[in-house]
Amino acid sequence: MDEQSNISDSDFSGHSEKPEPSSAESAVSSDGEKTKSASGSNRGFHSYPFYAPRFWHGMLPTTWFKLLAQAKFRVHPTRLPLMFGVTATTPFNGTLAVLQKLLFSKRLESAEMHGPPVFIVGHWRSGTTLLHELMVKDERLSSPSTYQCFSPHHFLISEWFFRRFCGWLLPGKRPIDNMATGWDRPQEDEFALLTLGLPSPYRRMAFPNQGPVDSNYLDFEGVDEDSIQFWLSSLRKFLLAVSSSTQRPLIIKSPTHTGRVGWLAKEFPDAKFIHISRDPRSIYPSTRRLWQGLDEVQALQRPNHEGLEDYVILCLQRMYRAFHRQRATIDPSRIVDVRYEDLTSSPVQTLQKIYRDLRLGDFDSVKPLIESWVENEHRSYKTNQHQLPAEEESKIREAWTEYFETYQYG
Repeated sequence: MDEQSNISDSDFSGHSEKPEPSSAESAVSSDGEKTKSASGSNRGFHSYPFYAPRFWHGMLPTTWFKLLAQAKFRVHPTRLPLMFGVTATTPFNGTLAVLQKLLFSKRLESAEMHGPPVFIVGHWRSGTTLLHELMVKDERLSSPSTYQCFSPHHFLISEWFFRRFCGWLLPGKRPIDNMATGWDRPQEDEFALLTLGLPSPYRRMAFPNQGPVDSNYLDFEGVDEDSIQFWLSSLRKFLLAVSSSTQRPLIIKSPTHTGRVGWLAKEFPDAKFIHISRDPRSIYPSTRRLWQGLDEVQALQRPNHEGLEDYVILCLQRMYRAFHRQRATIDPSRIVDVRYEDLTSSPVQTLQKIYRDLRLGDFDSVKPLIESWVENEHRSYKTNQHQLPAEEESKIREAWTEYFETYQYG
């Protein structure tokens, strides 16, 4: 085995990520920007303006102060402006939430899903975002938007304003890659659940130096039945609100749902699932970079990234033990597997297979849109070479043996 394995990685926009340096050295990216290891200070992420909203800005006052109290208010002095900014925003959310309830209570009580929901699951950085973006090109389908996930309490009355006048609040690209941002872009519903105050592993991003939280909500292991049912009913209420707004079937994407598929299949008896896999030697360094970038932008502390490598390894183990166990209880006609490598090399054929196997309707009507994307955007698709040290590859091969073998990554 060579000392390092070069594993390609890429993003939806047609530009490569910043190169991922090995854990003990620095590197220079393709655009000349220097990146460093986890202990360094300059990691080459896109800038995220101080005024841009964080996940916490959409919370109600009670949820926000509960989050702070659970961490014993261990906010770093440099993050105090962020804390004060969120604190000033939460009463605004509370007022609009009451107003939405008054204006839309009857509509929400009678809301229904407009067709079977489709859940996209798979590990972080396995291509879930790419697949999500491609599927919502079909105008017959819809998805929770970024604004709906950031402001789940009141988006029915406020989304129009932010879409029209507040696009400037968001940076042009996400911190971790070259994916475009926008209030109307499809987004992970897990962020909405986090903002609503439900237990979520994403809560660790507020205070990353204090370690993982709510990891049991990756698979519901050890969570009591009443808590699970409350979580599921809250998810349903959010999705019904989104569905009442879009009036179309929903494509729902969250990697955190991977270890919950059995519960989701029971809660949504007509739901369908798309699982996407990817070479673990790409997943590992790219996910590590993901958490580094999110922690830098979202945290109320200055993240030290200690234990991040072990966290990445343990999350996949936990999610996929549950996924493999739970998918056995789901009718095979409701779930389809695709590979990231196939999606990027043959996007039209891969989408066509998904539509056929899950019976999502006529693919011919959306095929020209996907072909246009391939011709105009995918043509310039570039890949980034992750340099994974041999010892790290050996570590994840041992820890993720089942994943390597099940999805046939040699």
